Amino acid sequence: MNQLNAKFIISAEKLSQCPDFQLPEFPLLGRSNVGKSSFINTIANNKKLAKTSNTPGKTRLINFFNFSDNFILADLPGYGYAKVSKEAQTKWQKNLEEYLLKRTQMKSLIQFIDARHEVQKNDIQMREWVLAYNIPIFTIITKTDCIPRGQHQKVLQSVKKQFGGDVLLFSATDRFYCEAIIEYLINLCEN
Repeated sequence: MNQLNAKFIISAEKLSQCPDFQLPEFPLLGRSNVGKSSFINTIANNKKLAKTSNTPGKTRLINFFNFSDNFILADLPGYGYAKVSKEAQTKWQKNLEEYLLKRTQMKSLIQFIDARHEVQKNDIQMREWVLAYNIPIFTIITKTDCIPRGQHQKVLQSVKKQFGGDVLLFSATDRFYCEAIIEYLINLCEN
């Protein structure tokens, strides 16, 4: 197993507060409670690195994590359900849009999809927005431990059919596919 020494760097509300480092950056995009923080913790092999919660909408800032000076993961606020005011949601949207369109360190977005559910309307809308701006993106299907192992390829093919591009499976619970994802990220950094 690749061991990556990961550490939290900083949280930022908007682009002007984001740190300026020269490492490839992978922003994590997904609905609230899709498992982005669990993904960070699993890849880092540290259950306490990123705060996880059963309550959707807890991530309200862009949280940056350095993985052995190989790459940065930027945990973005989840889209979809969150108990915040319309005003707060509008502010998040504006700040995230600016970050996604102007962040020069971004290597590729990672969109997270929950294996237990069909791809949601807001997942599709987010993907269409990203593609409209020609932002590089690939997909990780989380929570594969919650569906029978025999259905993994079926879910993978379904998401590939809807989104195209590279789609990877992942489970934070049993660490399935973790090694393949780390290798994939490092390969992207080198190309």
